[in-house]
Amino acid sequence: MAHAPQITEEIKTTLLHDILRQVSRSFYLTLSIAPLQTRQTLGIAYLFCRAADTMADTALLPAAERLTHLTQFREQFMRPVIQWDRLFALADRLDPAQGSQGERALLSRLSDCFHLFLALPTDDQRLVRELVVTLTNGMAMDLTLFPGDTVETAHAIKTLQETDQYCYYVAGCVGEFWTKLHRQYLPAMRSPLSGPPDEQCRLAVHFGKGLQMTNLLKDIAPDLRRGRCYLPQELLAPVGLTPQQLADPRTLPALRPILFQLMHRTIDHLDQGWAYIRSLPPRPVRLRLACLWPHLLALKTLRLIATSDQLLQPAPLKISRASVYRTMAVTMLFIWSPSLLNRYQIRLRGKLLDVLDS
Repeated sequence: MAHAPQITEEIKTTLLHDILRQVSRSFYLTLSIAPLQTRQTLGIAYLFCRAADTMADTALLPAAERLTHLTQFREQFMRPVIQWDRLFALADRLDPAQGSQGERALLSRLSDCFHLFLALPTDDQRLVRELVVTLTNGMAMDLTLFPGDTVETAHAIKTLQETDQYCYYVAGCVGEFWTKLHRQYLPAMRSPLSGPPDEQCRLAVHFGKGLQMTNLLKDIAPDLRRGRCYLPQELLAPVGLTPQQLADPRTLPALRPILFQLMHRTIDHLDQGWAYIRSLPPRPVRLRLACLWPHLLALKTLRLIATSDQLLQPAPLKISRASVYRTMAVTMLFIWSPSLLNRYQIRLRGKLLDVLDS
């Protein structure tokens, strides 16, 4: 068993600031406003999930080998004791396969991530273990359902039920983790006004699914170029569409009815996500902002998906940086007024529905 080094502030800064910022700018923003009590656990959980994602997505290794590495990594969270020799061997095999500087840095510091993980309270460790084991099920689905990595070899996921299950694995479970973790540390999260824990977790799952569905709809074209189509075959086949045809931007008009159907389902998830946000206590403000920003930006992103004629172009759609900053500014202004926040959310949602129902 490896000797456990002292967890210094330098190690924490390297992992939770330098490396995390390199591998995720968006989550780094969320982490920067998360409550101080949970920030370290959230950060280390993200780094583990990002490491697993790197193992699953590297195009330099065959899918079967990636699945083997992912399984070995996942097993570390299913055992009571970390198997350090296997961990070091896994990092050594993977490191040369990564092209990103941030990914290489993360894999080279996996042992430090685990030492920091083992320094967390026992209940935090349990929640992180549950998260990583569940979330990697979604990555395993990717490698099993989509063995190819080109448009020509692309497969469509079969059913809406499978899409929903996938969204739970990669995002819905994150909502559960987020909720359970903050209920441990923030007494206000356990007040009667926040509702029973099971109900709050149920809403959080829908919230995560809504955010993930938004991402899947936004990234149709980039996903196709990796051999993946998350639009269910049961919706595509009746209108005569195949994943390969979706690589042609001229297919967009024929695809729009399916897109709009899936966007209505996504809005249903986000509506329950809004109920989750409204159940959060007024303080700490950071907790509410960390949930408000993704929710409101998802509504804006869905409207862009519904109106853009560039959806099937190779580059993924992105709302403008100016729009992101405006959303952040509005929420900062309205954070102490639930009625104003609700009116702003209703306005964004209404603009989206106007497009879908026109």
